[in-house]
Amino acid sequence: MKTRSPLSIGRFLLIFIIWWLIWALLQTVLLIRFKLSIGAAVTDSLVSNILVGLSCGFVCNNLQYYLPKKERYWYILFISLALSGLILAACKALLVPLLSDVHDTTQYASFFSQSWPVRFDIVFLQVGCMTILSVLWYSSGEDQQNMQRKVDAEKLAKEAELFKLRQQLAPHFLFNSLNSISALTGSHPEQARKMIQQLSEFLRGNLKKEEHQYVLLSEELQYLGLYLEIEKVRFGHRLSTHIETDEASLNMRLPAMLLQPIVENAIKFGLYDTTEDVTITITAKAEGNYVNLSVQNPFDPETTRPKQGTGFGLSSIQRRLYLLFARTDLLETKIEGSLFSTHVKIPQ
Repeated sequence: MKTRSPLSIGRFLLIFIIWWLIWALLQTVLLIRFKLSIGAAVTDSLVSNILVGLSCGFVCNNLQYYLPKKERYWYILFISLALSGLILAACKALLVPLLSDVHDTTQYASFFSQSWPVRFDIVFLQVGCMTILSVLWYSSGEDQQNMQRKVDAEKLAKEAELFKLRQQLAPHFLFNSLNSISALTGSHPEQARKMIQQLSEFLRGNLKKEEHQYVLLSEELQYLGLYLEIEKVRFGHRLSTHIETDEASLNMRLPAMLLQPIVENAIKFGLYDTTEDVTITITAKAEGNYVNLSVQNPFDPETTRPKQGTGFGLSSIQRRLYLLFARTDLLETKIEGSLFSTHVKIPQ
């Protein structure tokens, strides 16, 4: 989309007209001081400034269709010189015959010829300034449009990456759930049926959340409850959870489906390498302009060796938080003895 001409904007057009009226008045006063009659001075000023004003308007409007690039800015000089010469030639062709009845034709023609260099300089400056201002106006408009296209492209790329990251969350859990259902079908058909129903509700909720970037913590915990019910069918009495929240945190917002992959990670590395009962602790607290989330799971240091940094495959969560908030300090992990903790801060 091309940048609009400044003269198509009401307030700029008004300023343009007022500026030319003021200049025409000043030129009239100046011509009177050079011994021209009031009528001749007014006529000279009006004709000259109408021609210059129309030429400036022509240049301003047409530069929106062809804007010289940086290596061709010398075109501005050429346009200004050519137009200035044409304007003065038109002024002479119109004014000398027109003022023959008001002034002696020879006298006015002589005055016009003597004032030609000054007239040319003034017209050249007027046309040149208008041309330069127009180039700056349209160049600024192009820069803004290019910047907006860049922002839109980056936004689309970020949304695509976020969508890809979110789509990567469910498959691992889905494959494990289907394997568990397959194992339960023969020995515990009722549990298998229950797990299929829970999995269906979970996936339905997953699809609904694709429409929302952010949800309330209370909604996220309800969704997490569906996931935990499925996992408890898989692991039976070995898995238990403890959730602690304060009232203020429940109404705070966080990215949709953020807790589920963190808890899945805790379950994976808390239960897979041990036969003992495991309790996953989930806490949420409102602190200032943040909601602080913590997921804690025990692990066996002898069989499970956390990686450095975020570890435990949480890099995708950290990447998602960076894309949303442009910060790398929102996710932290800690190891204290046989406890692994994941801490997340969500700005409001």
